[in-house]
Amino acid sequence: MLKFIFMLTTLISGLFADKKEVKLRPSDAIAAKGSFYDFKVKTLDGKQTIDFSQYKGKKILVLNTASACGYTPQYADWEKFYKANKEKVIVLGFPANNFGGQESGSNEEIGAFCQKNYGVSFPMFEKISVVGSDQHPLYKWLSTKELNGWNDKVPTWNFCKYLLNERGELVNFFASGVKPDSKEFQAALK
Repeated sequence: MLKFIFMLTTLISGLFADKKEVKLRPSDAIAAKGSFYDFKVKTLDGKQTIDFSQYKGKKILVLNTASACGYTPQYADWEKFYKANKEKVIVLGFPANNFGGQESGSNEEIGAFCQKNYGVSFPMFEKISVVGSDQHPLYKWLSTKELNGWNDKVPTWNFCKYLLNERGELVNFFASGVKPDSKEFQAALK
């Protein structure tokens, strides 16, 4: 029952969240505990564990994805962005079934969907939980002020984004409606 109440609360808050919300790292942010580069996560196919320290020197965009969401067409937007910018900005996708049951498939099914429908070539990782009691440690770090230095914003729906700078510092949170060509996102890349 408690799990159902949490899911219902999450669904309702996601429906009414500001889909264009942007949060910027303040100049007085405290030092982060740990680093984005400390994380190691399995790829979607489960064949490799990726050490995020390999992304040092690049901006990193982390997004929680879903295959059956109104924002799912953003896969095409982010794939196009990734292909045009992958020398400077890496896009990392994390399928999650936290919002409306919109990512119920297996890792294998998700991979096939992304490839067939959107030609996704940016790194995709195993399905995780991005909110709740079983929240993945990466998302706990991204959304806990005491860990990342300033941000306490958890994903409110699918396709929320976290932008990290070339030093692995979290610098922005973007809600679901923000796309690569959004002025807010483009300003954050500068």
